[in-house]
Amino acid sequence: MKAARTVLEYLKNSGVQYIFGIPAGSVNAFFDELYDMKELTPIVTKHEGAASYMAAAYAKYTNHLSVCIGCSGPGGTNLVTGAANAMREHLPVLFLTGAVPVNTIGLNASQELDAQPIFQSVTKYSVTVKESKDLLKEIVKASEIAISGVPGPVHIAIPIDVQHETVENVEIPASPKRTAMVPEIDTIKNVAEQLIQRKNGYILVGQGVRNSVESLLELAEILNWPIITTPQAKGYIPEDHPLLVGVFGFAGHEAASELIAEGDGQVLLIVGSSLGETATNNYNLNLTKNRFSIQMDFDQSVFNRKYEIDMPVLGDINLSLLLLIEELRAKGLTRTSLEIKENKEILENAEEYNTKNVLLNIQKYLPASTRYTIDIGEFMSYVIHHMKVLDYDTFNINVHFGAMGSGIGSAIGSKLAEPERPVVCITGDGCFFMHGMEILTAKEYNLPILFIVMNNARLGMVYHGHALQFQRTHPSFEQNPINISAMASAMDIPSFQVTGLQDITNDMINNLMNLNGPAVLEVVLTDHNTPPMGDRVKFLSSFGK
Repeated sequence: MKAARTVLEYLKNSGVQYIFGIPAGSVNAFFDELYDMKELTPIVTKHEGAASYMAAAYAKYTNHLSVCIGCSGPGGTNLVTGAANAMREHLPVLFLTGAVPVNTIGLNASQELDAQPIFQSVTKYSVTVKESKDLLKEIVKASEIAISGVPGPVHIAIPIDVQHETVENVEIPASPKRTAMVPEIDTIKNVAEQLIQRKNGYILVGQGVRNSVESLLELAEILNWPIITTPQAKGYIPEDHPLLVGVFGFAGHEAASELIAEGDGQVLLIVGSSLGETATNNYNLNLTKNRFSIQMDFDQSVFNRKYEIDMPVLGDINLSLLLLIEELRAKGLTRTSLEIKENKEILENAEEYNTKNVLLNIQKYLPASTRYTIDIGEFMSYVIHHMKVLDYDTFNINVHFGAMGSGIGSAIGSKLAEPERPVVCITGDGCFFMHGMEILTAKEYNLPILFIVMNNARLGMVYHGHALQFQRTHPSFEQNPINISAMASAMDIPSFQVTGLQDITNDMINNLMNLNGPAVLEVVLTDHNTPPMGDRVKFLSSFGK
């Protein structure tokens, strides 16, 4: 059996279904073997960078190892951004890159690159395998590392000749299983005591709560404490939950900021947030000022980074929450019965053709279960600030390490992970020009995804950022308008162009959503309103003075 085949057999037995990437000479053994392995489907993308974000989203929404492949040299370097993203997002992605034959290493062979050290800083493990007898063993080791402890990406570089060599007497080992990180029961008991002693507080929810939302809500209702989410955690707490205050941090809500700055909460219970820049409104010291701080996470490195934490709780968040709830119940606390909160938001200038009204009108006609993968652009702040959380896990927002265009790949990975769930990507023209050709990938695999392209013929976030910080913008931030609907039509992909609120109708949305493949909804709009970016501009303005 070829060494490459042993790898694929192991991945197949481990439940892997898709391999994201682009074929090339330095990985040809893998793609040749895939011809005879119908259980594994190669998702051939238009760019390796997009493939890496697809693989990350697939890992995120399946809670399973995913695989991404690229050629030696430029294919590998195109994957580095996605590996860094997976590292920040704690996603188990196995990155495979080809390499030049072992006997040509160091001879400046075509597309030669020592990828191992490049990936080392953005993965949990990176290695070059130079002997075929070691390949499967290293794949197994890397897969175990990827899913264990704090999950994350791993990388293996495989020379061409190693892939093609025959390996004798191969036994395909069982797939790895993750061992749960159980918090110390004494720590949980101490947390319960502290929560009871201090009657009021706030719960700050980060994206680490994704698989523990029901438990988080139960805890909040037992304590009857307000819930504040980070921008990345938007989508986990339903809009109508009576304890939800809103988003704190980038593009957050005034009510959440006021509560943190002026509220009398004695405790800040942080669940699944690393307390990074965007989650803390540029490291706002009011978060923990005069408050007893408790932080739950499975990543020990997040404790006491910027904020001094009085009581860190190390363990899988779902287990920490369940054990804490059990402890509080044992002490006589019970869940509070709360009424669903009515939406009393008054929409000002609801008839104005602007970004906020476009997004809210589109959401009005989409299923409540729709997952929105949000790209990087000025529209992102409107999504965080204004769009509604109608169902569980409905927003994929990546302010940690999302590249422009990452939302497009994420939409494809999400749809493959959960085919029955409606998926809508909200992107911009700048992002589209980077990875927009992946709509063709969605077409080739018959993936019904709606790609909403906010086309303002400029780099919107950069434009507004400079206008606010420097009171001027460079003319290169803007461009001549491009008809993106025409680009979609050239690929035989259905599209519709919006030029006013009256164009957004139920029939139009339904027609684009109910297809056997992708569609493009182009919104031609230059919005001169200042996006709700919170203190981000103040933070940038603090430099150079």
